[in-house]
Amino acid sequence: MSTGLAAWRETVVTRLWPVPAIAVVAALLLGLAVSTLDARVDDHLSDQATTWLFGGDADAARSLLAAIASSLITVTALTFSLTVVTLQLASSQFSPRLLRTFSRDSVVQYTLALLLATFTYALTVLRSVRGADGGGELVPRIGVTLAFLLAVASVVALVFFLGHLTKQIRVETMLQQVRTDALTTIRSVLPQRGDGSARGQSLPSPQLDGAFDIAASAAGFLTRIDYDRILEVAVEEDVVVRLDEHVGAFVVEGSPLGVGWPASGLVPGSEAERRISAAVVAFVHTGVERTSTHDTGFGLRQLVDVANKALSPGINDPTTAIHALGHISALLCELADRDLRPVLRHDDDGRVRVAVRVPGLSDYIDLGVSQPRRYGAADLQVLERIAQVLLELSRRVSPQERPVLSEQLRRLRSTADEHAFHHLERQAFDAFGRRIEENLGAAIHQ
Repeated sequence: MSTGLAAWRETVVTRLWPVPAIAVVAALLLGLAVSTLDARVDDHLSDQATTWLFGGDADAARSLLAAIASSLITVTALTFSLTVVTLQLASSQFSPRLLRTFSRDSVVQYTLALLLATFTYALTVLRSVRGADGGGELVPRIGVTLAFLLAVASVVALVFFLGHLTKQIRVETMLQQVRTDALTTIRSVLPQRGDGSARGQSLPSPQLDGAFDIAASAAGFLTRIDYDRILEVAVEEDVVVRLDEHVGAFVVEGSPLGVGWPASGLVPGSEAERRISAAVVAFVHTGVERTSTHDTGFGLRQLVDVANKALSPGINDPTTAIHALGHISALLCELADRDLRPVLRHDDDGRVRVAVRVPGLSDYIDLGVSQPRRYGAADLQVLERIAQVLLELSRRVSPQERPVLSEQLRRLRSTADEHAFHHLERQAFDAFGRRIEENLGAAIHQ
């Protein structure tokens, strides 16, 4: 899937209204079509067929359709209210950044779509019912029967929705969903370590003469960078482009996103610099919030937020924080197996034309454990779980990244030393530290 199509799909599926809106339009068209069909075939149906269809008169049809419409709009209001309560709970109890996960829940979207579609269909068929005093009785038996079946399906969907909602509001389910989405993003965006992808050890440095800033055109979070289109601009303009901001970073309008410089030594004029900068920025997309489509750190940020919230004095739920750290460890271990070097794009001659900085493993580890370590400093079990995260990482990281874990272990021990834990309580914590040192293959001094 192209980056543009993936971003459009993310925009659609994370909103509650598109699927219900489509369902309402479809139900309106279906109601009109079935009413027309009824007017043409009702008088020609066989006795065997009519036994399965609605058999009442016009008044009975009106009563049934009115009951379906009125009850369905009430149930829809209840469903919407329960959804809003769930969103409020997720925002206050866990993290506001989890709202996006709930709004993209397909069960919620399709349940609302079925309820609203049944309501719309019942109203549409109701308008076609005519009594004997209206110029000839017309009872849309097929339409009323279908409305009855949709009402039954709506009741079943409501029961299923309530069961699904009670499962979704569990913290374990939310953590699992966030981790699953984050793993999907990581595996689709970041290549495996050592697979020969277009990555480089370091970013190229601009020439002293002719370098110019590439400034952001709008404030917001970077949600997507179209590398291939920027490469086309760089080749066409004969420049090298280096972007220093990564997807997920917040940029301010007018602040530098990166730098460009001529590839052939010919210094462009100020007008050419503005043109090139505008062309590059057009393919660097910003939004009002972070998304999980291309942002490899967003899922990690969500899990850390849940851990931080659980460790706050108002919540005081260290068990949830420990569970969140388990999912954080799974993401960090996956990131340790990925190529986190800068993204490079080359022209047909093999020269680097576009280079983009990406977060390194040290950045992800710091994001994953620093705040939980700080907020859970007084809880030895939390510190033990963070030590276990480092232990699990010590089995996966490359030799070049071992100093990062060494520094994290030093900070963790320093945090534990600031609190007067009993020496017996610290045995498990110290054991984790020794095992980390063994895995890293070198003594780490406190």
